Parts: sequence; structure tokens; C-alpha cells
Amino acid sequence: PQAPSTRNDIRNCSTDPPYLPPTATNTTARLAALRGTMRDHGVHAYIVPSTDAHMSEYISERDARLGWLTGFTGSAGTAVVTQDKAALWTDSRYWTQAERELDCNWELQRTTWIESIAMWILEAVPVGGNISVDPFLFSIATWNSYSQALHGSGRTLLALETNLVDEAWGDQRPPPSSSEIYSLTAAFTGSSWQEKVAGIRQQMEEHVQHPTAVLLSGLEETAWLFNLRGDDIPYNPVFYSYTLLTNTDISLFVEGSRLSAAARESLRSACPGPLCVELQEYEQVSAHLRQYTQGNVTVWLGTEYTTYGLYSVIPQEKLLEESYSPVMTAKAVKNAHEQELLRAAHVRDAVAVIQYLLWLEKTVPQGQVDEFSGAQHIDALRWSVLSSRPPLPSEGQSGNLNTSLLPSRTQEYSHGPSFQSISASG
Repeated sequence: PQAPSTRNDIRNCSTDPPYLPPTATNTTARLAALRGTMRDHGVHAYIVPSTDAHMSEYISERDARLGWLTGFTGSAGTAVVTQDKAALWTDSRYWTQAERELDCNWELQRTTWIESIAMWILEAVPVGGNISVDPFLFSIATWNSYSQALHGSGRTLLALETNLVDEAWGDQRPPPSSSEIYSLTAAFTGSSWQEKVAGIRQQMEEHVQHPTAVLLSGLEETAWLFNLRGDDIPYNPVFYSYTLLTNTDISLFVEGSRLSAAARESLRSACPGPLCVELQEYEQVSAHLRQYTQGNVTVWLGTEYTTYGLYSVIPQEKLLEESYSPVMTAKAVKNAHEQELLRAAHVRDAVAVIQYLLWLEKTVPQGQVDEFSGAQHIDALRWSVLSSRPPLPSEGQSGNLNTSLLPSRTQEYSHGPSFQSISASG
């Protein structure tokens, strides 16, 4: 047998007392609080995913339920808690990180298969037990996979609209974002939101099933459709929202008080009428959808970004399901103006990268640079003073890339990186 690990940066739960590195989180009180809410709801096992209600790749601190409960801060994982056990499943990218961050309340399962999670649950939960989830944090496919894996086992998969982690987290949970939601001008978009809405409505009309509405759950879908941006999630220019677009009405579910004056004016300028955006409370989307689907309607949605919670509100016979909504596919095709701006952004960014490479050549031999300080430096360069600001193509330029893309005096078009900079190795 191999000798026990002598590393002191990972946990060792086989010693007495167990060894925990300073990076581990004490989760005893958090698990006790969750187990109390589970007993109150008659839940025998509770599944906690790493996603948010919009199937976002990145999530906000407020939605980091898995991180709060377990201490594990990796971007992908699933936790299951019973009254006497707790386990975390994650992939090989994060095994060492998990051993640094988990305390000994947690078993680390080195797989991500739903079948593996279901097998563990079947061993941990007796026949007759309830396995519960928040259906607004599960994709349609993930819900179906759990349902299939547990089918016929004598255990019940139960959708609870009350999130039990949120109950346990209580007033320590980070507040929702209060930052401004702002409009992008036509100089950046190449088409107005009214033109985009008209294009989606035309697709609805031409579709063989003639859907009466399109439901948008992906945050980037609503942001793109209305030419709006926010910063509710780090590294992503989006805001929490849903949209229900019909042939005659537009409902935007968002915290309306956060809209800038220009954004509100843009959305409401054509009221009343088919290009009037009705602002509804973000939390009202399920109730509104339930009421809308009582009529003779068909709702078109993209299953990749719609949660099982919203999906289950709509009667099956009133659904038109495709992997991606027509907004997501329209967004994927950039118009000529967007293409020009993409090239412009890359030219400006290239200046920052070249400056960074020159800086590395000069400073690395001095032995004062590591990967983290390098990342900080290139982030600063992307905001930095260079020479003179490039005019946008809409400011009287011919559109010729060579004449409009001098490096900017300040990178005023930069809103930060799209993920933490990975700037160097070794």
C-alpha cells in the first residue's frame, strides 16, 4: 500500500483528527440548516446543481448555491444531501481543487454521470423516499435523465418551487444586482430592436406550425433582441430577464426600476401597439405563461436554455420545441456592421496584446513576473491609454477598416474581459 499523502494543501479525512487545509470551508452549520428545511418539506435527498435559472455558463454570486453549501468554487458540479450523507460530483479538472476546498462532511465522487448520482441516491434513500430539486435550476434534459434513472425505484422525484438552499442561506445570501440596464446605440448594433422583433415575427409566420409566441429564457437572447446590456453576472454583459413575444404583444420580465431612462424610452416609445414592450416583474413569468397558455396558442422555445420549471408550465400539445430559439439562431448570424465592429475590436485588442508581449520580454528576465501579475497587467493594458480614439463607422467613416481602427486613446469600448485572464504559463 502507498504511504498516506504528505501534501498539506489537500484534506486528509483518514487521520484523527482529520486534517483540513486553510482553503477548506467548514460546512457543518450550513448542512444542518439545509437538513432542517429538508425535514420541514418531507425531503429525503436534495440535489443541488451549479447552474442558474437561465442555464447560464457563468453565474452570479447570488446563484452560487453549490459554492455556498459545499465550499467548492469550481464552475461545474452537483451536490446531493441526505440527512446523514453529503456528496459532490465533479469532473477531473476540479478533483484537486475539491480536495482543497471541501471539509470532511463531503464525499468527493470523481464522475459527472447522472446514472452515478442516481445509484448513490438509491443506496442512500430507502424505498418510499422523496428526492427533490428546484425545477427552475434543471434543464429539460437533465430532469428527464434523473426521472428515467429513478423510474420504477419506488422513490419519488419531486419538483419543489421553494429552493431549500436559499431557505438555509437566509439573509446571508448576496442581494440581487441593482446596477443599471442600459441601451446599446445603433452605432454598435447595426439594426434596431424593432427590426429584430419584426424578423422573429416573420419567422413565426413562416414556420410550418405557425407558433403564436416565442419564449426566451437565455439571458443573451433578451439582451440581443432589445439591444440592452447589464452586468448581473461577472464577465457577461447580461441581466436577469425573460421575454414572451407574440404576434401582437411583447412582454419583458425584468426589474423595471433598473432600466435607464433611455432604455425605458426606447422600449415604451411605441405604446400602445404591437411594438410596445410591456414591462412585467421578473418573478411573474410563470404565472403569465400559465395564463397565456390557457388559450388556443403554441409556444416556440429553445430547449437548451429553458428550465424544466418553465417548460412544465406549458401543456405539451401547445409546445413547439427546438434546440435553440429563433432569436438564438438569428443572433448567431452577424450583419455587416457587426462584422466590421468585431474586426475593429480585435485590432484594438491586438495592440494591447502586442504591448503585453513587449512588456513580458523586458520584465520576465528580471524575475519579477508571475502568472497572476501578468494577468493583472494585460487587463490594465486593455483599459489603457494608447493614442487617439478611433471613430465608430457611424461617425462619418467610409467603413474601410484601415481608416477607422487606429488604437484608441482610452479603450473606452472595453467593458472588461470575458473571463479571468489566463495570461502565461511557467
